[in-house]
Amino acid sequence: MLPSILLFAGLINIVSGAAVNDIRPLVIWHGLGDTYSSPGMVRFENEVKEIHHGIFVHSIFLDEDPKADQRACFYGNVNEQIAQVAQQLAEIPELSRGFDAIGFSQGGQFLRGYVERNNSPPVHNLITFGSQHMGISDLPACNPFDLLCQVARRAASKGVYGEWAQEHLVQAQYFRDPQQMLLYMSTGSFLPDINNEVLLPSSRNPSYADNLASLNKLILVLFAQDKTVVPKESAWFASEKPLEDANIEPLASGSEQTPMFSAPHTRDIIPMRLQPLYKEDWIGLRKLDKSGAIDFVSCPGEHMQLDDCWENLVAEWVGGSLSTN
Repeated sequence: MLPSILLFAGLINIVSGAAVNDIRPLVIWHGLGDTYSSPGMVRFENEVKEIHHGIFVHSIFLDEDPKADQRACFYGNVNEQIAQVAQQLAEIPELSRGFDAIGFSQGGQFLRGYVERNNSPPVHNLITFGSQHMGISDLPACNPFDLLCQVARRAASKGVYGEWAQEHLVQAQYFRDPQQMLLYMSTGSFLPDINNEVLLPSSRNPSYADNLASLNKLILVLFAQDKTVVPKESAWFASEKPLEDANIEPLASGSEQTPMFSAPHTRDIIPMRLQPLYKEDWIGLRKLDKSGAIDFVSCPGEHMQLDDCWENLVAEWVGGSLSTN
């Protein structure tokens, strides 16, 4: 009788292990000023594991030394960083069948860059919180005691489109000045490329659209009282009206197209569906949207004030079965 019981117990363990292995892993990319191993990131990982028992979670790092990882948020070449992360993810066996991904703040557009340029192993669902998909038109203010941030901000403000800034200052590489669009497209080293906002149409990379459109779901989270990201609507692929582009019209009052964010603002904001990159589908957004694969979520509060806003999203779009890929 005992051998039968042991056999039965062994079968249960095998089935249980198979069930755990079938849970889609999660990859997280932290935001500006944070580190992959900070108390907040560790706490978030543990809370995800409480929701999805047995899930494998990987927090992206640019350096195993937390201080160096934090510095890399401010100083570094984003294109090189994404290539480094792509190699990092490819070497993790648990991710080989694909994963869901969460990007906090700038980590969101960096993960999108990974999807467009690499996506091997592939991302299934991508959630971005307060990310700057259409860039920023102002550099965020720094905490008075955050010397690292203050030095980077001063350096970027002196020449955001200069060669040194575009090679070494992370925030400069997703700075999108609506009054200098030609300069942005001709000298920007990261954001113009992943948005396919380039001067020559022949220079656009069609694989970016194919890769982004391969997502099962893209969840774009905006923080309603965000004063850190300017404009905050960048989280929903909206931007300030470019001064130099007469072909883009701001959303007029009474327009048939409903703005995706209706709170009053002092600038003309071009919503995603009126952006050239959407209308001409330069990066696959239009295809995703037409298939119902984009969700626009508004969370109350300031930038990265998650509170309870994240739990339902993680419960629904993270930790599904790998067999559904």
